[in-house]
Amino acid sequence: MKRRGVFISIAIVIIVVTTSLTIMNKKSSGKFAAASGADEHESKSADWKPIEQIFNRKGTLDNSVFKVTFPREDLKVTVGEVLVEPDLALTSWIAFQPVKGRTMMMGDLVLLHQELPSVLSQLTKTNIEVTAIHNHLTMESPPIIYVHFEGMGNAADMAEQMKSVLSVTNTPLTTSPPAQTKSREWSKVENILTKKGTAKGNLIGFSIPREENIHEMDTNIRPAMGVATAINFQAVGDKAATTGDFVLIADEVPAIQRTLTENGIRVTAIHNHMLHESPKLIFLHFWGYGDPEKLAKGLKAAIDKTNVKK
Repeated sequence: MKRRGVFISIAIVIIVVTTSLTIMNKKSSGKFAAASGADEHESKSADWKPIEQIFNRKGTLDNSVFKVTFPREDLKVTVGEVLVEPDLALTSWIAFQPVKGRTMMMGDLVLLHQELPSVLSQLTKTNIEVTAIHNHLTMESPPIIYVHFEGMGNAADMAEQMKSVLSVTNTPLTTSPPAQTKSREWSKVENILTKKGTAKGNLIGFSIPREENIHEMDTNIRPAMGVATAINFQAVGDKAATTGDFVLIADEVPAIQRTLTENGIRVTAIHNHMLHESPKLIFLHFWGYGDPEKLAKGLKAAIDKTNVKK
């Protein structure tokens, strides 16, 4: 009888603990869902014109995220025989997402090495945090360094601060009409990747969000804030160059590194971009050059080993 009583007590404890965990998970999910809905409402009512005026350029709105880009059209960067176009790997960007009455900002600056000290000095005068400094490419000439940053506060104030940071670089701050070039035919690459890309001139880009929600500061970070796998192709004659980064959790990294290498795609960097995100993310950068369909097949083999939205 005593043994039976012990078993019953254990069963009751298990039921209570399980029920409590379920309630906590539901509350946590509900909290993020409610915050996400509130942020989406804020974004729809947000006026991004002041940001466009500060930067003197149009931005784009993608699922609550407002983004402005700064192609480094002043640079002539080569990787081997490839002259890298700005939209392939040489575009600085700044993204804004409304969060509980304030705005979260994240971005990435494309810099020459000699520009780095002035940029860090200028950022230190602000409340904007530097979260990573590293390479994305290898064997490029001249060498390029990338600075990742984030901030939380008033969108216009942070935009003014970032404008002052950009001003100490040679980044073009005036816009010129884009050249009218016929888009390359990328349907075979899209079919292999089973994704619809965004084509522009000689290039096409793919953004592939992860299945998990990514959180930082109790905020559901939207994919366009830089937490979606990015794959870009640039036509080079009948060949193509491809580069970008896989957004991974730690357990996925070894398999992706092996798969890309086995398919002739060079892994160029493995590192962080942020500091406090959950789950913790690892960003794996790559470079490939050759037959576009063969490159796409290698990338698809790697994508299939990650937890991305289908």
